[in-house]
Amino acid sequence: MFDMDLAWWEFIVRGAVVYLTLLVMVRLSGRRTVGQFTPFDLLVVMLLSEAVSNSLSGGDDSVGGGLIVAATLIVLNTAVAMLSTYSKRASIMLDGTAVLIGRDGQFFDKVVKRCRITESDLEQALRAADCSRADMQCAFLEADGEITIQQKK
Repeated sequence: MFDMDLAWWEFIVRGAVVYLTLLVMVRLSGRRTVGQFTPFDLLVVMLLSEAVSNSLSGGDDSVGGGLIVAATLIVLNTAVAMLSTYSKRASIMLDGTAVLIGRDGQFFDKVVKRCRITESDLEQALRAADCSRADMQCAFLEADGEITIQQKK
């Protein structure tokens, strides 16, 4: 239970490699993956965690090894958050920026398709903003995956 099968530093390296790889994969998968989980997205996240669990621990079931991996992941997550806070370039690269998806009551079909937004997502955002298409001035897909609507004045 307390004897580690691997060297302590290997847990840190494994944690860092898996964290950074998954960070890139999630970032490349698009905003909607992170912003609004469908049941299928949740299933993928659960399966991802199961798929990488052995990569993190290297088959080691010790308490110490698990705590080292957990600490590594928390430190890396904090470092990435601090980096995106203090560096605008890193923030844009890690978090992204808002994308204009519509203006003056019309949504841009190519942009909406590229961002993998469904018609029902657009209608839901309009309802949430209590806005009709005719009253919409601009629509944005935010970096966190939320769709925001600005009404005409």
